Amino acid sequence: MSENDYMQQVMANQQRVEVDLKAKRASPANRMAMQHVAPRAAYPAQMPAEALARGGGDEDTGRFRASASVARAGAEINTPAVDVRITGWGRWRTVIVPPNAHVVHTRRGHADPLHIGLGVSFSYNPTKDSFLVVPGTMQTIMINAYCICKELQGLLVQGYVQWIIADFATAYKKLDFTDVEDPMRVVNVQLREQAEAAIKDKVATMGIDEVLSDKQPIIEELTARLRSVAEGEGKSDTGLGLRIVTVQIKEAVVSSKRVWENLQKPFRAERARVARLAELEAETVIAARERVTERDRETAQIETDAGIAKLRAEAEARTYDRDSVETARRVQREQETARDQARLHHETAVQAAELEKVRIAHEAELAQVRAREAAAAARLEAETKIAVDDLRRAAANRQTEAELKFLEARQRVANETSQTNLSARLIEALPAIAEKLPKPSELRSISIGHGAGGHDGQALTSLVAQLLALVDGFRGEPKKLG
Repeated sequence: MSENDYMQQVMANQQRVEVDLKAKRASPANRMAMQHVAPRAAYPAQMPAEALARGGGDEDTGRFRASASVARAGAEINTPAVDVRITGWGRWRTVIVPPNAHVVHTRRGHADPLHIGLGVSFSYNPTKDSFLVVPGTMQTIMINAYCICKELQGLLVQGYVQWIIADFATAYKKLDFTDVEDPMRVVNVQLREQAEAAIKDKVATMGIDEVLSDKQPIIEELTARLRSVAEGEGKSDTGLGLRIVTVQIKEAVVSSKRVWENLQKPFRAERARVARLAELEAETVIAARERVTERDRETAQIETDAGIAKLRAEAEARTYDRDSVETARRVQREQETARDQARLHHETAVQAAELEKVRIAHEAELAQVRAREAAAAARLEAETKIAVDDLRRAAANRQTEAELKFLEARQRVANETSQTNLSARLIEALPAIAEKLPKPSELRSISIGHGAGGHDGQALTSLVAQLLALVDGFRGEPKKLG
């Protein structure tokens, strides 16, 4: 016997629901590990109140997060859905709740909660107090209901339900929000199962065509059942403290591919018949229209050809007339052009002769100008040469006059030189004369003197003679002096 796939799917779904309905709570070992967390450690806001009452805190700020020491102890705690902070130390602590979260705060010895509401922060004593924090945001449940319709055919109905907590004072007493990972998970599972059951009950009373064509009865039935469970009948206290925001059915799909194709065949066949009839009618109309169009086209072609022939003849006649006129005009124009060219040639020859005369006169005038310029240049060159010679002679004369003046002054100085000055100059020059004389090979002594009663001229003459004798003595043979 073949296996029943639908039955196996139902059994697997049932087992999954049983697992989902069990809230994930922290084990005793995890709770003991949480008691020894470092000062910066924190605890999930979804933990049971007893575990929170025994947990440690930070004197500054502690957030509900899973710590490294808890993970090493074997706890499997994920990031919580609500970010709650605990400040302070010991018994003097304060729980700070976000504004979009519901909280209920109880204390040992008090029958009623001390604080309950949305976003309420409060003082917290871990030795006597316990609290529970739940998100206040809207929740969305996705629904995939495998249904059997009235014709015993499988259908998959997809939809979603959105709900929020309307009365938390009632909801925290009747619903389980203690799941460690997601406090709303168990409630979502419960509402999803109720929604799927309501959809299956409604689809079982409807035909497959009704389900596929109109989903409003399913929406109304599902809304009524969920509101009766979540909100209670007649706004009484029998509800769960929840409010159903909206219920929508997105899609209904036939599970069997063959059934789905069979459902589509009548529509497809009808649409194919209508399409084929439309094609035949269109082909008939098109054929008739094509014949009429062909006739009109041939008639228009004949008329067009006749008109073209007539227009061509008229055009040729106009072309011949235009060519004749153009030929006569061209002959006349050529004659006029020849006369104009002859006249222009004569005028050009006359102008050329005049221009030649002007050119010859201009060249003669230019030759005269050049002759005058050459004569002026020669005269200027001669005058320049004469001026240069005059300047040179004047410079030579000035040089000669300067030399004569110098010689005259020199002679005057020589004439004015006394015997005493001459002797002093000679004495100053003696060392230089001695340096230039050759080195004597023998020592000779010569006496130079003059009488006391001689004249100055005679004394000078005697001195010069003695010097000459001295020079000759160094140069020649030694002579005896008397």
